[in-house]
Amino acid sequence: MKRKPQAVTPKEVKLKVAEPVELMTFLLAKMGGMSRTSVKSLLAHRQVMVNNKISTQFNLALQPNDQVIVNSGRGNIELSHPKLKVIFEDAYLIVVEKKEGLLTVSTGNSDETTAFSILKEYVKKNSPQNRIFVVHRLDRETSGVIMFAKSKEVQLILQENWHRIITRRVYVALVEGKVEKEQDTIVTWLTENEKSLKIHSSSTDNGGQQAITHYKRIKSNENYSLLEIELETGRKNQIRVHMQEIDHPVVGDKKYGAGTSPIARLGLHARLLAFYHPITTEIVSFETPVPRNFLNIFH
Repeated sequence: MKRKPQAVTPKEVKLKVAEPVELMTFLLAKMGGMSRTSVKSLLAHRQVMVNNKISTQFNLALQPNDQVIVNSGRGNIELSHPKLKVIFEDAYLIVVEKKEGLLTVSTGNSDETTAFSILKEYVKKNSPQNRIFVVHRLDRETSGVIMFAKSKEVQLILQENWHRIITRRVYVALVEGKVEKEQDTIVTWLTENEKSLKIHSSSTDNGGQQAITHYKRIKSNENYSLLEIELETGRKNQIRVHMQEIDHPVVGDKKYGAGTSPIARLGLHARLLAFYHPITTEIVSFETPVPRNFLNIFH
C-alpha cells in the first residue's frame, strides 16, 4: 500500500477454532464471561465474522481452523435510517446497504439528504472530530453495498489501489426480455456526451474507456430476465449501457432504452463487494439479499 493512516487501535478480537462447536457456545467460552444477550447483540449488529464473512447465525457450525473475528468497536450509537443500513464498521471503514432513491453524495443541492450526509452525522455522534470520505458511488436508483472510508489516508489507499484491492463486485439486474445466452462477456468502449450526460457505447476503440462486464442468467420468463453481473471494470453507468447494448435494458431505465417499469424502480442492485481490507490486508466480503420484488416477477 502506498500510504498508511496514523495508528488506530480497533476493538477487534481474532479467534481460532480448535474443535467443532456452535458459534454461540464458542463466543461464550472465548469472550471473557460475556452473556448470551450480549453475544446475540454482537451477532444482530453484524459485528461477528467467520472466515471473513459476517455471520448473524448463533448456531452456525464452526470447524477446526475457522477464524472468528469480533468487532466490538461500534460504540453505543446505532444508525437508524430507512434508506441506509450499516453492514460493517471498524476504525477505518463503514460498509452500508443503500436503498434505491438515495444519492451517494450531493450533486450540487447541498440540502438534499445523501448517504454521505447521513453517515457524516452518524460518525459525529460518537465524536465531533470524526469524518467520512467517499470511496466509490452507486447511482441514485441503484441499491446495494457501498463502502466509505473514515480517514483521508484510507480513502487514498482505496482509490489509488482500487483495481488491486477490490476482488469482486457482483450486481443483480432485472432486465427486459428473455436473455438467450446463459452467460457472456460484453466488451465495449464508453464515452460520455457532455451535454446530455449520457454514456455511449462503441464496439471499437474510439478513444473512450474500455468497459468489461460478465453476466450469467439466473432466472427468466418470456418478458424478463434476472442476471448476475460481475464487473471487471467500473465505468459510469456501465451495466445500464451494456444491458442496452445487448437489447435487454434494465427495467425502469428510460435513459437507456427501457420501456417498462414493473417494480417501480431501477432493476439494479449491488449485491456483493469483496476486497482486501486496506489496513489488515485480509479479504473481506459483504453481501445483501436480492430484493424481493426482483424475484416476485418470476412467481
